[in-house]
Amino acid sequence: MFDKLYLEYEEYLTTRERKPIKITLPDGTVKEGESWETTPYTIANGISSGLANDSVVSKVDGALWDLDRPLEKDCSLQLLNFNSKEGKEVFWHSTAHILGEAMERRYGGCLCYGPPIDGGFYYDMAMGEEQSVCEADYAGVETIMKGIVKEKQTFQRLVMTKEDLLEMFKYNEYKVRIIKNKVQTPTTTVYRCGPLIDLCRGPHVRNTGKIKTLKVTKNSSTYWEGNCEAESLQRIYGVSFPDNKLMKEWKIFQEEAAKRDHRKIGLQQELFFFHEQSAGSCFWLPKGTIIFNTLQKWIQSEYHKRGFQEVITPNMYNTKLWETSGHLPHYAENMFSFDVEKEKYALKPMNCPGHCLLFAHRPRSWRELPLRFADFGVLHRNELSGALSGLTRVRRFQQDDAHIFCTTEQIVDEIRGCLDFLRAVYGALGFDYELELSTRPAKFLGEVEVWDDAESRLKQALDEFGAPWELNPGDGAFYGPKIDITIRDALRRAHQCATIQLDFQLPIRFGLQYNAHDGAEHRPVIIHRAVLGSLERMMGILTENFAGKWPFWLSPRQVMVVPVMPMFNDYAMEIKEKLHNNNIVIDTDLDAGATLNKKVRNAQLAQYNFIFVVGRRRRMEVPSTSGHVTTLSTASSQSRI
Repeated sequence: MFDKLYLEYEEYLTTRERKPIKITLPDGTVKEGESWETTPYTIANGISSGLANDSVVSKVDGALWDLDRPLEKDCSLQLLNFNSKEGKEVFWHSTAHILGEAMERRYGGCLCYGPPIDGGFYYDMAMGEEQSVCEADYAGVETIMKGIVKEKQTFQRLVMTKEDLLEMFKYNEYKVRIIKNKVQTPTTTVYRCGPLIDLCRGPHVRNTGKIKTLKVTKNSSTYWEGNCEAESLQRIYGVSFPDNKLMKEWKIFQEEAAKRDHRKIGLQQELFFFHEQSAGSCFWLPKGTIIFNTLQKWIQSEYHKRGFQEVITPNMYNTKLWETSGHLPHYAENMFSFDVEKEKYALKPMNCPGHCLLFAHRPRSWRELPLRFADFGVLHRNELSGALSGLTRVRRFQQDDAHIFCTTEQIVDEIRGCLDFLRAVYGALGFDYELELSTRPAKFLGEVEVWDDAESRLKQALDEFGAPWELNPGDGAFYGPKIDITIRDALRRAHQCATIQLDFQLPIRFGLQYNAHDGAEHRPVIIHRAVLGSLERMMGILTENFAGKWPFWLSPRQVMVVPVMPMFNDYAMEIKEKLHNNNIVIDTDLDAGATLNKKVRNAQLAQYNFIFVVGRRRRMEVPSTSGHVTTLSTASSQSRI
């Protein structure tokens, strides 16, 4: 069927009228071309063969476009290489198709989803209960993939009707489900490379030969569309690059990341652990609790400076609350719910509806606004067991969550304050960050004029803040525009923790009002904001960012006191008591069976910031205190404050 329809498509192209067109490049240069004939690759190659070879995909009038797809009219053209975000996504998506072809050849199952992800790609396959993937399969799968690359199979794009798609994929019940449930238009696209024909929006690289190096990285079991009651699937992950140097750098990066794995460091330093009896909920050990509490107290001190009022709200609500807020249709499957006296209740997955009840429990005046509620309440989300991952994906967590109730006129000042809060916190933690303004999506609630006004106010606040920011058109939430904040850790990995979101809809749903200057009732705007986000996730990020070498103010092991001999144990304990009373996290090593050097080395390995060694000679030198303390700092981690 594909061959017949593709031939018809090629014949259709020959019937299109060729006209001169103008192609505008990002620098303003205008290139001449011919409609339905000139391609982005033609333009790139006309500039230089190096540019053409380096390009992964193009953007035509802002939309991603295959390099070999003919241009249809006057347009703007941008050529993207692997270094761009979209370039990586297209490159890895194309490699996912290569993986899918290899999996079909090796296992013969039914392919499901095969998307690019952060740092690579994966493909899911239904194989049946009698077959599964194991690590021993990796080399064989890679060999097939490399063979596909050598064949330089062309990616061919074809638009097909929904009826033809159902006929073409009738052998694969999973693709049929996607076509029936996900394809909402009369036509959509498929791509072919070699024998693989896959339902796909694209675009892709020109041919499989563009993938110069690849690696299968891991495998896992998963469920169809994440539903634990659906079929079990086998998933294979991989990564690929356009040159070997990048693969070598990736391997070095993976080795360093493995050393910094927060799950490993958490056990080594006795910070936290997880147990199957409460999957997805962290057990905080005493040392880990010190860090957790320090972060929370720090944010609380910032709240005090910045006019936030801390509140405590219930963990459990009647589900009618989320019917009112509109969350229930979207979150019901991710909520822990249960019956209480014939009513349905659930553990809260977010704080905002409860904060609306706080605002609404009595009449409000314009004099109270802005009203800033902050809440460290415990939240629960019913994540699938296969999605749980240390502290970065949990079921039970706390956030530095706050909601600001303000007037429209106060939006700029409040957003500016949120951004300043963010800068203070991330600056102290040593994080770089990037800002994006996400604007009105295609499906939104409210009036266009209100959205436009809100977006202009956010732009004003961002401009006045002074940090660089980018526009992310159409990616706002359905209830309001938002500012997305991405931080970079010591390994330059991206993490999205903070959020600043405007919300026009919750005040409407809860009927929130305040009495204005003119005596009339007006509706407030809600600003959702968090800086650390989930404290659990931030703990995981910080553990890996610092590689377990905690700065003094966060450290759960600030000082270790080591007496040179047992006769000085009492003095060591005296020092411990004095520093403990001054809020220093301090321990002593009084083990009579260990040598002095061994004790010092143990303290270094445990990442104590300071090691105090006490003995008789030192005591004689400082008669005013009847003793002396020597600080040893033989490693960088022991000297950082």
